[in-house]
Amino acid sequence: MKNKTIYATLIALVIAITAFTGCKKDTQTSGTTKVEIRMTDAPGDFDAINLNVKQVILVSGGKPYTFEVDHGIFNILDFRIGTSSPDILVASGDMPSGEINEIRLVLYDNNTIVVDGKVQDLKTPSAQSSGWKVKLTENPELVPGVTYTLLLDFDAAKSIVATGNGKYILKPVVRGITAATSGLISGTVLPIGSHPEVLVINGTDTVGTVTDMITGKFTVGGLATGNYTVKILPVEGFAETTIPNVAVTVGQNTSIGIVTLQ
Repeated sequence: MKNKTIYATLIALVIAITAFTGCKKDTQTSGTTKVEIRMTDAPGDFDAINLNVKQVILVSGGKPYTFEVDHGIFNILDFRIGTSSPDILVASGDMPSGEINEIRLVLYDNNTIVVDGKVQDLKTPSAQSSGWKVKLTENPELVPGVTYTLLLDFDAAKSIVATGNGKYILKPVVRGITAATSGLISGTVLPIGSHPEVLVINGTDTVGTVTDMITGKFTVGGLATGNYTVKILPVEGFAETTIPNVAVTVGQNTSIGIVTLQ
């Protein structure tokens, strides 16, 4: 009787663990997303704030993805929204698609500030090695095949702390804003044996791909907002098909559904 009770308890525990695991949110989706990381400035009353950024770390699904920055030192005050130089590109690359849960900004230790024409070192507290956490306006969802811009808004006024002896400390206050910069068109072309080339046309611009030989599916990414014509050019024996006025919106996947060729 005792063994039966223990066995029943173990079975209940396994079921509970399985149910809990199944309820956990999976923040990863298949595919990759291209991310461009840019920085801009919320103005401060200084001559210059010269930053030397080492890395930007994006955390998705509990895993960190490191974007190395090889830009050199730049004056963040030169890049302000609404001017001719609204931001600066510091890094770019691909990462698995899914939700971004956290962003960290890692700096080298040779940052400086210029006040009244005088250059001073900007020291940072010891937490610098692990990076500075960026405040997210939302947890962005990176869609496969779409290019996203991650804008790091550096608040100069809040990031520079006067020590009272004419010196300054750097405690970055940064806000992260993401925006999709392209959209997609996807669909399926049948029969599989038609194995067509798919052209996505907007004016004089044409982007092409071919359908998957097993599923007949296709996706064309990197598209700006606008109306496109999708032209399907199958192998000999099947009729060409043209689908006009396919609307694309940045950050969205526009599906034309299943197209069956005659």
